[in-house]
Amino acid sequence: MKKATLKSIASYIPEKILSNFDLEKMVETNNDWIIKRTGIKTRHIAKDNEYTSDMATKAAKLAIERANLSTKDIDAIICATISPDYFCMPSTANIISKNLEITGIMSFDIQAACSGFLYALNIAKSLIESGTKRNVLIIGAEKLSSIIDWSDRSTCVLFGDGAGAGVVSVAEDNNTIIDVNVGSDGFKGDLLITPGFAGRYPATDENIQNKQNYVKMMGNEVFKIAVNTLMDEASNIIEKNNLQAEDIDLFIPHQANLRIITAVQERLGLSDEQCFTTVEKYGNTSAASIPMAMNDAYEQGRLKQGNLCLLDAFGGGFTWGAALLRFGGK
Repeated sequence: MKKATLKSIASYIPEKILSNFDLEKMVETNNDWIIKRTGIKTRHIAKDNEYTSDMATKAAKLAIERANLSTKDIDAIICATISPDYFCMPSTANIISKNLEITGIMSFDIQAACSGFLYALNIAKSLIESGTKRNVLIIGAEKLSSIIDWSDRSTCVLFGDGAGAGVVSVAEDNNTIIDVNVGSDGFKGDLLITPGFAGRYPATDENIQNKQNYVKMMGNEVFKIAVNTLMDEASNIIEKNNLQAEDIDLFIPHQANLRIITAVQERLGLSDEQCFTTVEKYGNTSAASIPMAMNDAYEQGRLKQGNLCLLDAFGGGFTWGAALLRFGGK
């Protein structure tokens, strides 16, 4: 059976930086409180005319280049996002394929919030191993600034914009995607939700006035569930594959909150050298956070070909996922 590899990683970060001190001028908060509660110091915000597909396309072009491929080699595009360019159609992946001047291939979006990139990785792995595809472009991209209520201090301090992309291809060596496990629990979906504008909360005057098109979160409840779920998923995938914590070269979790990451790291028994974070720079970029962090690690020389990586995510819905892979990029 064919094996799949993550052949490259890349990202795009918007230029504009929004600091905690900037937020102090917008809502009732302060730098010390934000850092203490979240670990976030800055986040990047896309321009008004810079959309999710634009950021995704820039990350995708670099990922294809780093994989030593051309756009003609790509035979599927999967974009994970909760902040698409359009409400229903076309999909953001369709727009990306247009931007890349690729036609005639399968392209679609998936909506799994912060776990989206791992969902995409799982699907791409299956497509490669089945022999259906050879090179699948996977992307996590978000313009969360467009669905955040900037007067709500409980959410606006958390999120940022950006995109990350990678190419999953047929493996030619042992640097393969070893295992991916994803899951969900719809019973707790109302704890982290964007109600409108869709079937239940259409774009009526009342729903617009009540800001139903913005992210709403029960922070304390989400925090507790996230820590336990991330811990369980990481532990289970390590045990399932007969590994120990010391075998992991790099632990790259979803970058939502430094307190969550630290709690999971300590429970897993991972050292600081094994754990990589970018939440302090970018905040929570949902589906983009893991590939953006992987790209930073790659560009800093922390992520190298053959490194054993543990990826771990938890997102609204609720969704979650964990993955083990040996990085295939050169």
